Amino acid sequence: MENQTQLHQFILVGLTKDYQKQLVLFILFLLLYVASLLGNGIILAVALVEPRLHTPMYFFLGNLSFLDIFYSTVTVPKMLNGLLIENQTISFIGCLTQLHFFHFLGSSEALVLGVMAFDRCVAICNPLRYTVIMNKWTCFLLAGVTWCIGFFHSLMHTMVTSQLWFCGPNHVYHFFCDIKPLLKLTCSSITLNIILLNTVTGSLALAPFFFILLSYIYIFFFLFFKVKCSLSRWKAFSTCASHLTVVTVFYIPALSNYMLASAGGSYERDMIITLLYSVVTPVLNPLIYTLRNQEVKSALKNILSRKLFSGQI
Repeated sequence: MENQTQLHQFILVGLTKDYQKQLVLFILFLLLYVASLLGNGIILAVALVEPRLHTPMYFFLGNLSFLDIFYSTVTVPKMLNGLLIENQTISFIGCLTQLHFFHFLGSSEALVLGVMAFDRCVAICNPLRYTVIMNKWTCFLLAGVTWCIGFFHSLMHTMVTSQLWFCGPNHVYHFFCDIKPLLKLTCSSITLNIILLNTVTGSLALAPFFFILLSYIYIFFFLFFKVKCSLSRWKAFSTCASHLTVVTVFYIPALSNYMLASAGGSYERDMIITLLYSVVTPVLNPLIYTLRNQEVKSALKNILSRKLFSGQI
């Protein structure tokens, strides 16, 4: 160990070294990134501007859109840059910063999806007390707790990873600095890192996932046995469909990537799975909510018509 020195920068290998594929992927992911920014930005703006959408459901939807904007921004610009240059370097501090914000925003999003399930459960199963239970301060408290848990969860991984000794090689076989590809490069023991990934991160992912499942099982039983009107039942199902779709497209790839984590495994598989929930999902979320949600579409039409009307005047 005396002749080994700590690495101060890494080289991100990226998605491919094929020049033609790089150009195609650059255009594809640039379009997806722009679509994510526009789609989530529109939902966030509509939720803030339209008074009719100042409800707990759209408050948390705005939180989700805000997280998605920055979640994709943590990785995609660096990935796009890597598709244009041959050897993309990142400093050790930059690598830890990227790792921290990726896991901070990702774990916060997983928890927000759980809170959104709780909101739907209260709205459908206890509508008379909905405004009392989900008041403004409760919404801010729930949002604040999810962000704090996400931050400290990520800080834990950042601190533990920063204590590892990286003595070479310095090629990270990923398009950004994630924990698992970094663990393959360290000369230190990674036992603690793997334990934390499997226990803390695994629990943080599974807890809201199972809470969402239990919430919707309760909702479905309530609708089938307590609600007699088929129209009311269908309306309740339609409000849950968007959230369930988002949960599915986010959780399935995320759980498959971090449950029973190890330093081994195929890096190509890890990159493809990471692309699904870090790049593709933030694009799908606004599409899912706007295409299936009449209130969002109606609010968007009202805002556009007011802008056009004021422009004509």
